Amino acid sequence: MWADKKILLGISGGISAYKSISLARLFVKAGAQVQVVLTPDARHFVTPLTLSALTGRPVYSESFDPDTGFWYNHVELGLWADVMVIAPATANTIAKMAHGHCDNLLLSCYLSSRCTVFFSPAMDLDMYAHPGVQANIKILQSYGNRLIDAEVGPLASGLEGKGRMAEPEHIFRNIEDYFRTSTTLAGKKVLINGGPTYEHIDPVRFIGNHSTGDTAVFLAQEAHNRGAEVHLVLGPTKYKGLTFPFDVRHVTSAFEMLETCLHFASHADVIVCAAAVADYRPKVRNEQKLKKNEPTLILELEKNPDILYTLGRQKKSNQILIGFALETENGEVNAFKKLKSKNADAIVLNSPGEHTGFATATNQVNLLYADGTILRSELVLKEKLAAWIWDTLSKSLLRS
Repeated sequence: MWADKKILLGISGGISAYKSISLARLFVKAGAQVQVVLTPDARHFVTPLTLSALTGRPVYSESFDPDTGFWYNHVELGLWADVMVIAPATANTIAKMAHGHCDNLLLSCYLSSRCTVFFSPAMDLDMYAHPGVQANIKILQSYGNRLIDAEVGPLASGLEGKGRMAEPEHIFRNIEDYFRTSTTLAGKKVLINGGPTYEHIDPVRFIGNHSTGDTAVFLAQEAHNRGAEVHLVLGPTKYKGLTFPFDVRHVTSAFEMLETCLHFASHADVIVCAAAVADYRPKVRNEQKLKKNEPTLILELEKNPDILYTLGRQKKSNQILIGFALETENGEVNAFKKLKSKNADAIVLNSPGEHTGFATATNQVNLLYADGTILRSELVLKEKLAAWIWDTLSKSLLRS
């Protein structure tokens, strides 16, 4: 698995940089080629000589050699790697990565890379908990970068809490898991829809729901990381305006979502309908804002198109169609009915609760197959749930 894998190891300036020496050794011992790039401040904590001796390669920290004028090609370094790992990733480096700053060689390599980037934060607990740092981490994740989260323990400040860089063995296992799963969707075309749809009553009011689109985004990111060509059709969410390493189409209404999905569906190998599409829309959309002139308001609604049903009727023999169902009662019974009536291959069933369903960081789902099999996930973060869904599908429907 590790033979000839090329790892670009970026080390920024924090006390936990000493752990990256062990991390580099683990990579080399496993059979990988490791190229280390240091920020200027990282040289205060670890030496190029130590890392060069471990990796068998020169260690870079400047864009050029001041004595010879030789230029270290950051583009070449960025394109060379199969994976880039930034450990430790300090608050300063995370902020610069999130906002496209480029004042050292490590950042130049990061902005030039086309591979998956892992980052392992390291800082004091109050810094790590600061909303600015957490916002920057979310931005990096929205770009497709993969977080190896900080751990709880003693910190350099003398305090104890969450902020320690993950142990080298934990980072190593994350990269190993990535190499193990990164090709499960290689070459496949994946279409995913997600988020709500808004059906306008007038220019300022609409019928909608509380879907955030998080699960669909995480599914798309995970599919992209596993080698798929991804097209994500997303209803109105907080993700509009963000940049992703795959194709994203933003829509508003059910009709717009259906039209966009149909554009990609015929060429898709896997279709995942995770969107919470509004079942009904106003029969008449008012061009001007409705006034509160009457004590009651009666709206006549009509059915929206059923996107999962439509895609199921058109499904080809070599396509896999996965639907989502959110149920408040008789979940499995209703989900199996949906699976059959929509001609789907599997249904992801979840229900609203304090820690599940819409607008939660976590979720727990059941994956139902047409043969009656039911597989249950743990209650996990939605990022991890996306990996579980693809792992599970890869062992069954996607094996061929």
